[in-house]
This record gives sequence, structure tokens and C-alpha cells, in this order.
Amino acid sequence: MAEPTAESRPVALVTGASRGLGKAIALSLANAGYDLAIGARTLVDGDRRLESDESIVVPGGLDTTAAGIEAAGGRALSLYMDVLDRATVEAAVHHTVAHFERLDVVVNNAIYQGPGAMLEFMDLTDEQIKNLFEGNLFAQLAVLHAALPTMIAAGGGTVVNMISATAYTTPANRIGSGGWGMGYAMTKAAFERVAPMLEVEHAADGIRAFNIDPGHVATERQVASGRAKQYEGNFTAGTPEQIGAAVAWLCTNPAAEQHRGQIVLAQKLTQDHGLL
Repeated sequence: MAEPTAESRPVALVTGASRGLGKAIALSLANAGYDLAIGARTLVDGDRRLESDESIVVPGGLDTTAAGIEAAGGRALSLYMDVLDRATVEAAVHHTVAHFERLDVVVNNAIYQGPGAMLEFMDLTDEQIKNLFEGNLFAQLAVLHAALPTMIAAGGGTVVNMISATAYTTPANRIGSGGWGMGYAMTKAAFERVAPMLEVEHAADGIRAFNIDPGHVATERQVASGRAKQYEGNFTAGTPEQIGAAVAWLCTNPAAEQHRGQIVLAQKLTQDHGLL
């Protein structure tokens, strides 16, 4: 079978792609034959430090992700995107369409990483709650609002929303002992409703929508912040590559149709289908 030309390769927009799950997803899609638009705040590896401790550098940047995409034979478009800056969120979609002249897949992976995500209810401020909803829900809705017209006009496309078990489970312990913040959980619970509702409203337009629950994954940020150790006693950590493989399978395999509008457990899917 002939290799896809630059003009025929499908295009995916992956947010939060400077490291962790987003980077792994972008690389998996590149290996599956996609060109990639990748959005994040960190353009250059080494430029991001922990918000809670600026002496700690968080590895990863769009430059290293783009290099991996190009090594896999794909084209990469790096876009500055901050989920608390609505203009950059909407611009990322518009620049993607203008550059590639198509948009086939949207992966809503980026989340708000600032103060409040790991606080209990009585410690949350009103501003932190608003930032959590802006960065974990409203920004993602803005991406879809900007992307769907192009996808529908082309006959359809795929939406993959990164949710979390916090959307539908209650932690066994408080924060610090394997638990998580109420504000974060509320935003993910609201976001979980988006994919099934898109199926109801736009399946006839060719839109396929999935919720991905990555499970516990020890990302570079979790390791740098020390939070990964909080979950070791309650959860077995997966790898970003497992999540990337699951997303690529959903975007490319006809068998994924059975999962439309549902919550897909990424690590289980990867294991069940032997994707790695």
C-alpha cells in the first residue's frame, strides 16, 4: 500500500503535548501516520519549573515532542497554548486548520497545573475554583467549539477527551495518602459528560467521541513534584506510552466503534489488545 502523501496524511491536534501523556499520544499518532499540531506552555525543554518550587525543572518541551514526530515521519506544528488564556486556546485550533488545511482528530489532554488542584474543599479559594474550571473544562470546550465546524464540514472526525477516575470514584483516603482534590474531581466529572453528549448531538455529522481514563501514570511532573509516591500504595503506575497506544488505537482501528461515547480504561485497553 502506498505511503500517505503530506497532503493526504490525517491531522491531529494534541493539547498539553510538551511532556507526559500528551507527548506520548502525539508520538503514537505520528507513528500511526498522522501529522501533528501540538500545544502547550513549554516551548523549549528545560524552560518549565514547578509552580510550587521554582528550583525544580520539569523535563519536556514542544521542541522535543516535535523532534520525535518528525523522526516518525510526521510534520509538526508547535503552538503556544495556556488553558487559562482563552485567546491562545482558540488560536491553537485556528492555526492548526490554517496550516494543515484539515483537522481530523482533537485530543483534549491539557489541564490546569496551578494552585488548587490538590487542595481539600475548605482550603480552596473562589479564584482557585474558577481557574480549575477554566483550565479543566472551559478551555476544552473552547477547543471543541473552534474545531467541530471544520471537522463536520469535512464529513467527520474524532474527539478524545482525557478524563480521570476522579470523575466517577471516591478516594479511599485524603490528600497526601492517595486522595485527590475536590475541585479537580468536580471539573473532571463535568468534562466526562462531554463525549457522550457529542455522540448524541453530532454522531450523524460523523463525529466520534471517546473518554479516556489513563489511570495512575507517573509523569515527569508527578515525579518532579514528589506526588507520584503518594499513590504508590494504592495504585500501580502505568506508562505514558500505554496511554498513547490506546489513543492511537481508538483513532485508527474500526473496532473502536464499540467504545464511542464511553469511558475507555487506557491501560486495560492496551493490555487487552497487546498494543505495546
